[in-house]
Amino acid sequence: MAVNYSAKEEADGHPSGGIGGPGGGAVGGGGGSRGAVKTRKPDNTAFKQQRLPAWQPILPAGTVLPAFFIIGLIFIPIGIGIFVTSNTIRAHAIDYTGTEPSSPCHKCLNVSWDITPPCTCTIDFTLEHSFESNVFMYYGLSNFYQNHRRYVKSRDDSQLNGDNSSLLNPSKECEPYRTNEDKPIAPCGAIANSMFNDTLELYRIDNDTRIPITLIKKGIAWWTDKNVKFRNPTGDGNNLTALFQGTTKPVNWPKPVYMLDSEPDNNGFINEDFIVWMRTAALPTFRKLYRLIERKNNLHPTLQAGKYSLVITYNYPVHSFDGRKRMILSTISWMGGKNPFLGIAYITVGSICFFLGVVLLIIHHKYGNRNTSADIPN
Repeated sequence: MAVNYSAKEEADGHPSGGIGGPGGGAVGGGGGSRGAVKTRKPDNTAFKQQRLPAWQPILPAGTVLPAFFIIGLIFIPIGIGIFVTSNTIRAHAIDYTGTEPSSPCHKCLNVSWDITPPCTCTIDFTLEHSFESNVFMYYGLSNFYQNHRRYVKSRDDSQLNGDNSSLLNPSKECEPYRTNEDKPIAPCGAIANSMFNDTLELYRIDNDTRIPITLIKKGIAWWTDKNVKFRNPTGDGNNLTALFQGTTKPVNWPKPVYMLDSEPDNNGFINEDFIVWMRTAALPTFRKLYRLIERKNNLHPTLQAGKYSLVITYNYPVHSFDGRKRMILSTISWMGGKNPFLGIAYITVGSICFFLGVVLLIIHHKYGNRNTSADIPN
């Protein structure tokens, strides 16, 4: 088979590629410079071609309508029960910050950490209703951001767990409250340094006579915190002064950690007021358990309706950061403290579902039986 070249190709000496030609390549090819033709077509697989088995729920009226009615009929009674239970809880709060000039605690507003003697103030109040069951006394703070990242990390859990090496060499996370005057701080960190230290006393006024209310300081911390997470250093447990030898108190504390309480099982790192404070709050407005008031017998309420007096030893400064302090007396129920929001939320969701069920039922009854298929002419 003869191969003919054009005159120009013969002159140049570079014939285009063909069968047996010097240019090489396949018939009609342009040589090796032309690659395979690329395509953007997806592979022929079940995944890329969307042929995988799928299930799509079809929600007819016979399924949707009963679901709305069932949710409504379940949520509304639950919400009513929670709301009524919440309203049976007695609660009374007293703000004793002292920002108002007429407040008895106004004289203590600008108190500092190291003030001596401490400033005291008394607030009289009246309970309109009796508190029947056990009463919990809380202290509350506002505009105090315990959830700040650096604040939350400013502690040494090994030191709080009684590790002797960490006691004398605290974690660097505690800076700048790690050491003071070349001595390790126990407990170290910003959380411990800012521990709440107001003292609250409650009295019932009967015929102008002040009768003290017994406030229980034990049993306010979580069991796991008291017995697992917080421990005093190992050694002679009856001599905490020797166990904490070589350490110094936090900067803002008036006394060292081994003098927090006179009872050995509530002193040092296992002091329950200290343990409660070390469990940081998630929001800037919070309350923490301070004391318990137990009911003595079933014949008389724990706190009778009447006049009471709250005596505050005002040690904790909050005015510098526009904070506020309050004391709360509250009972509890099976659902916890007073919180009407949960009951209102259940009632609202149940009512909306029931209302939507009625509306959809009317629409289905009115339009659901219509024949929407188009008439095909003969």
